Amino acid sequence: MLESNARELAGELVGRRESINRELSRNGVRFGIYSKGHYEDRLFPYDPIPRIIESAEYDNLERGLKQRVKALNACLRDIYSDKRIIKDGVIPEEYVYTSVGYYPQVNGVTPPGGVFAHIAGEDLVQGEDGQWWVLEDNLRIPSGASYPLFVRDIERRIYPTLFRDVHIRDNRAYPRLLRKSMDFVSTEGIAVLLTPGSQNSAFFEHAYLAEKTGATLAFPEDLEVVQNRVYFVDYAGKRQRVGVIYRRLADEYLDPFSFNPDSVIGVPGLLAAYSAGNVAIMNAPGNGVVDDKAMYYFVPDMIHYYLHEEPILQNAPTYMPMFEKDRKIVLDRLGELVIKDVAEAGGYGVVFGSSLNAKERDDMVDRIREDPRRFIAQEVIQFKDIDIVNPKTGERMPRKADLRAFVISGQHTHVWYSGLTRYSSFKGEMIVNSSQGGGFKDTWILSPEHSEELDEKTQLDAVNLVGNYSKHAATLVTAAKADNLYWLGRYTERVFTTIGQFFPFYDLVMDTQVDAFKPFAKALDLSEEFDDFDSFIHSFLYDPDNANSVRSAMQAAFNNAVVLRPELGSNLVQYIEMSVNTIAGAAHGGLKSENIYRQRDITDYMLALWGGVEDSALAPVLKAFLFIGKYLERVDLYTRFRLPETDLQAPLSKLATYGSMLNGMPLPQCFASGARQLLKQLPERGYEQLSQRITEFLNGFEGRVLDIDSGKPRVMNSMNMDFRLE
Repeated sequence: MLESNARELAGELVGRRESINRELSRNGVRFGIYSKGHYEDRLFPYDPIPRIIESAEYDNLERGLKQRVKALNACLRDIYSDKRIIKDGVIPEEYVYTSVGYYPQVNGVTPPGGVFAHIAGEDLVQGEDGQWWVLEDNLRIPSGASYPLFVRDIERRIYPTLFRDVHIRDNRAYPRLLRKSMDFVSTEGIAVLLTPGSQNSAFFEHAYLAEKTGATLAFPEDLEVVQNRVYFVDYAGKRQRVGVIYRRLADEYLDPFSFNPDSVIGVPGLLAAYSAGNVAIMNAPGNGVVDDKAMYYFVPDMIHYYLHEEPILQNAPTYMPMFEKDRKIVLDRLGELVIKDVAEAGGYGVVFGSSLNAKERDDMVDRIREDPRRFIAQEVIQFKDIDIVNPKTGERMPRKADLRAFVISGQHTHVWYSGLTRYSSFKGEMIVNSSQGGGFKDTWILSPEHSEELDEKTQLDAVNLVGNYSKHAATLVTAAKADNLYWLGRYTERVFTTIGQFFPFYDLVMDTQVDAFKPFAKALDLSEEFDDFDSFIHSFLYDPDNANSVRSAMQAAFNNAVVLRPELGSNLVQYIEMSVNTIAGAAHGGLKSENIYRQRDITDYMLALWGGVEDSALAPVLKAFLFIGKYLERVDLYTRFRLPETDLQAPLSKLATYGSMLNGMPLPQCFASGARQLLKQLPERGYEQLSQRITEFLNGFEGRVLDIDSGKPRVMNSMNMDFRLE
């Protein structure tokens, strides 16, 4: 009864699909994919029809998932210590020692708290008969929890009464569960989420989870190891001890001293600090040994061996070509099975035997015979079809889908009451991975049919599901993030002021003064030689290849903003995202006047961003970093446009006010360089008398200017014109 009611009401979300997708777009819910060597950061396709799982059905899944992860943790603990499961012949030693995920460097290392797999992503499929099968265990860096977490929040706001009428288990606990696991295993110090960079395919998730858990988003260059302890280094060079690292980069790149010496995104010495017990790493290095697709074959044996229990959840029927009996089955039935390369992930290296022609089948047979350890074969499970909405026609159509369930382990083990349901892009296609172009939908776990009314304590717990972890201390801002704030201020101001100054010139041109745009172009160091005014408008507003265009400046602002999501919050970053979408949409619409005037929406977004930052609980020093950049840029632009000195008094006063908010803290190098460059230009523009005000600003930081460049290659600066850092 509950399920049928839920399905009926869930259909109401279909009519709100555009609103939900608009919210996803304005918040930058992205997933990057690599295709033919090219990286594309795109919106993650969302389908509004949720997957609905009955309460009792999920209770059984929950028991099975806890059991499975408990056995996997026990196996990791054993493999990197006594190796009893190998000595007792349950798992042949060659499967362990030849696994690409096995790292002898962590032999004998017990992680803080004794937990190896803090976050497990368990991939399941439901057959047409309703039975659930486990397809993969992901214990290294499983991704995807942020997407259903984020979209559920949007669904609640788009259709609030739905969640009052349908009893669905709350999914907002994920950040709290993750943070509780961090705190349980932490040694001494702050929690950081370590990302390889903004070009990572799951960077949105890295920044979003850092925001929601209160962990500090850190790039590898932000961390250093001193005497086997890990420190986060802020922009002034002060060190903050790190107690736990939720890492989102692969083992081989984690520490060039211990793993791949060519890695440029690792933290030198990190493994030594971890081995000494001075920092926790989530998930533990070396976990890949048991989420190797070949080791998957032995998980039921692990459950028997460590827990003395029968597996609650079943593996898909699997064959190991290294075993002679299994190899014969695989080679005889190759056309009926699915073959998986154990070293691949993300849907790569998966081959359906039925899709191979005779030559391809012969080649596969040869490859299996030459290197049987590299492959497993599985029976093809016919996934249960789930409806999605055709984004073009609005019609419902069936697609194959899987479910990634998330299991969080710390002091206790919890299965998150949600999951990432991924669906394939094409009818009948059984590879659903995001990296292969698939989309996602929300997963609703129904509450028990006869659940009692919530008592007062349970209601309070529900209100506090996420926890208040969002405050980030100013001392945890690196030199690179100080630069990001500075350039975010400069670029947003540049967009705002240049658009504002553009329209009077535009109106003059429309009044037949065809050369009226030339003073405007000259002020911004733009070329004054164009075939016509339309060419100038395209170059100035829309050309992504012109570093001086509004579109380029807006993109540069976005590049700085996305790495500041934990500090600014998604509610403020969305104004940057909306501005990028607005100018891209206007560019697509051509040079019609209504598209040109859409730029005024962008200036409104900039005002909303600045007002939101000023009104937020953001630490004063972080506000100062952004607004110093903003007002330096305003002085620069106002003097370019030869505005009267009276117009410059307000931004100069604001500059002094925000400078004083640093309250004895040093001024980052890029700030001082920007002010000094402006000092050189003011006399040339006829504002020599204003130079004293900029000099006073710099003198306020006498002895506290960090003249050593941060050297961070990640600073998002593409400012052109004639502006140069010293």
